[in-house]
Amino acid sequence: MALNSAQQDRALGTILASAAGDALGAPYEFKAAVLPPTPIITKAGGGWELGEWTDDTAMAMPLLRALAEGRSLDNEATLDQIVKTWVDWTYEAKDVGTQTRRVLQHLPRWNAENAEGARLTTERLHASTGRTAGNGSLMRTGPVALGYLGDHARAVRAARAISELTHYDDDAGDASVIWTVAIAHAIETGELELERGITHLPAERQQRWRDLASEAEGRMPWELTANNGWVVGAFQAAWSAITYADTLAATLELAVRCGNDTDTVAAIAGALAGAVYGASALPWSLQRHLHGWAGDGVVGDRRTLVELTTLAIGAGPDANGWPTAPTFPSKLGPTLVQHPLDEGVWLGDLAALASLPESIDGVVSLCRVGNAQAPVVRENHDEVRLIDQPGKNPHLDFVLIDAADAVATMRAEGREVLLHCLESRSRTAAVAALYAVRHLHADVEDALEALAAKMVRYEPEPFLLNAVRKLAAEAAGSVASSESVAAVRLHAGHVEDSDE
Repeated sequence: MALNSAQQDRALGTILASAAGDALGAPYEFKAAVLPPTPIITKAGGGWELGEWTDDTAMAMPLLRALAEGRSLDNEATLDQIVKTWVDWTYEAKDVGTQTRRVLQHLPRWNAENAEGARLTTERLHASTGRTAGNGSLMRTGPVALGYLGDHARAVRAARAISELTHYDDDAGDASVIWTVAIAHAIETGELELERGITHLPAERQQRWRDLASEAEGRMPWELTANNGWVVGAFQAAWSAITYADTLAATLELAVRCGNDTDTVAAIAGALAGAVYGASALPWSLQRHLHGWAGDGVVGDRRTLVELTTLAIGAGPDANGWPTAPTFPSKLGPTLVQHPLDEGVWLGDLAALASLPESIDGVVSLCRVGNAQAPVVRENHDEVRLIDQPGKNPHLDFVLIDAADAVATMRAEGREVLLHCLESRSRTAAVAALYAVRHLHADVEDALEALAAKMVRYEPEPFLLNAVRKLAAEAAGSVASSESVAAVRLHAGHVEDSDE
């Protein structure tokens, strides 16, 4: 299925939001629920580094890599390789789910590190314990959906087959089918629903899953009673988080608040919510430090996920080699000037990346760049999806704000920051103006006028100017409202003082 720009964004959202949820939940794993208003913070803890993904994303990586290499997940040889990679991974992994470990670490003893061996081991385990319904196969459904966009019947077969490599129980397979089809449908249409997947289950099991979903819709994630280490409990907690949240970031936060298997619930919720909202709705703060096991002992990061996902859905490499080329050519430039209101922010084009002052140690890219083109460490490079055409950005306001705030975040860390797009004409001007409004307390028209005088190619698109002016007005209204409330409180305080 050839994907348009919005569908590509939602496919990327599936993988990035799942990994971000995984990393966000890792420090809270096996702990009590974190109830509002206690904040959820992105931090290191529980043996995990800041932004480090866990087994949830690690087990999805071989599936994603197989798709990126053009292999099919319903091919037995591909499944053999995936199982072999999982087995090797268990010997270096920080954490492996109990059910998954019991299956994978038995395989070498029987000299059968392949898909058939995994299926037989899982079946034997189920026969002896009756307990193979953990959440470990539901957490890796994102890549499965990517492999079968536009073909839900094959997605159903693949989802169940991959689930059965480690989880024999019907509950695990059913949940994986429902979630995989929901993700695929969301990527294709932007719509959120579970019913399409439920209808692919045996008729006698469909109503139970409708009832489970309905129960989850009536309770917050931490109010559900089912153990979320069980696939049914994880399914319900993830669906509850998606139901009650109104943004992608809020979905991940609600999923983490549930307690216990927080990383897995947030990874599951992130895969489906990311398919609905898209990667452009995921804050840079939740992507910045992403990293973890990516196969063959390699530590991957956000860029790794973007590259593999783009290749998996057949959207690259493009004419410039994105996302795998180390550098992109530029027909213009270079141009590089300092922001008229903040000399620690530099404004430039793509060509400027080749000749930056050594003092610059942060970059915000508003266009595609080569994977080695920005001369800063990855965590200080924000690659923003901002398309310079009206109607092409599903979350335009959010993206503009998030990019401006990324500049401010790195400036607060003491960094000098390059803000650039392809030509330093339109996108750079818009975000530079919004940065000045939000963080330098500038008037929007004064900021635009100063930028026009400083930038050689200043020519922002009207739709971007309109968005910046609207956001500036909203910010001004918000400040005025806050000042009004403060004045009322102050007045009330004076009245109380006089009464005393």
